[in-house]
Amino acid sequence: MSESVIIHDTFVLNAGRLSGGEPLFIRGDVRLIQRGGLQEASALPVLLISHGFKGFKDWGFFPYIAGRFAENGYYTVTYNFSCNGVGQTDFDELDKFALNTFSREQEDLSLVLNALLERGLPRAELADPSRIALLGHSWGGAGGIVFAAEHPQVKALVTWNGSAYADLFPAEFKAQVEKDGVAYVANARTKQEMPIRIEYFDDLKAGGERYDIVRRLAELNIPVLQVQGDQDSPRLQAGFEALRAGAPRHKTAVVAGGNHTFGAVHPFQGATPHLEEALQASLRFLDEALRR
Repeated sequence: MSESVIIHDTFVLNAGRLSGGEPLFIRGDVRLIQRGGLQEASALPVLLISHGFKGFKDWGFFPYIAGRFAENGYYTVTYNFSCNGVGQTDFDELDKFALNTFSREQEDLSLVLNALLERGLPRAELADPSRIALLGHSWGGAGGIVFAAEHPQVKALVTWNGSAYADLFPAEFKAQVEKDGVAYVANARTKQEMPIRIEYFDDLKAGGERYDIVRRLAELNIPVLQVQGDQDSPRLQAGFEALRAGAPRHKTAVVAGGNHTFGAVHPFQGATPHLEEALQASLRFLDEALRR
């Protein structure tokens, strides 16, 4: 009997243009399993996987977990948000990164969802549009909460070390952006100084209560699992407690000893026990939410 293999296809979606006319693209990957030389007979539950701030679809554990979810019978979709700063290589579009906003990522995710529903993604005929879940890491978790609250097509949500705040920066950082037009965040791995411009803060101000992550989580009536490492940053751990207190009916799973990336690094050096714990908790939850 033939062994099971993971089918891996890529896609590119047009995400519009910047105000200066520069085109934007969402580059993504679809993974699903082929067993015994045949595709799955029935449509597969879908998992959309969102990276976080200073993240991208090929960072560290993302290809690995997408493959693991695919092995377990999910049609998995990973993608780069159009202004995440990554075009073809590692943070080669910092001019776009400087203009990224929370609402732009919401718009990008809508494009991915619509492409799936309209069968514009690879092998989308094998995806079950009635069983769509979303998994977001860090800032992608905050975005996932807002997106799920506004899109009834999403039937389950998982956050991994998700942010409780759409605004990632302290007041003094915003003051510097307002004064100088730009401020920079360090990327410890690449040694790049990554620019943030006022558009980021203007967008949050315009969004208002729409981007109150704790309130939006409390609104959700779908199954939600928040996976949190107890060695994550103090700010994110405090945010996790705020989310848990604000929406106590939703499920949580604490990974003892887990840091922000559950011990995974980039380039990927293999799974860690903490990553496996987060993955298994998520699989159990999604199987119950989408396959019961």
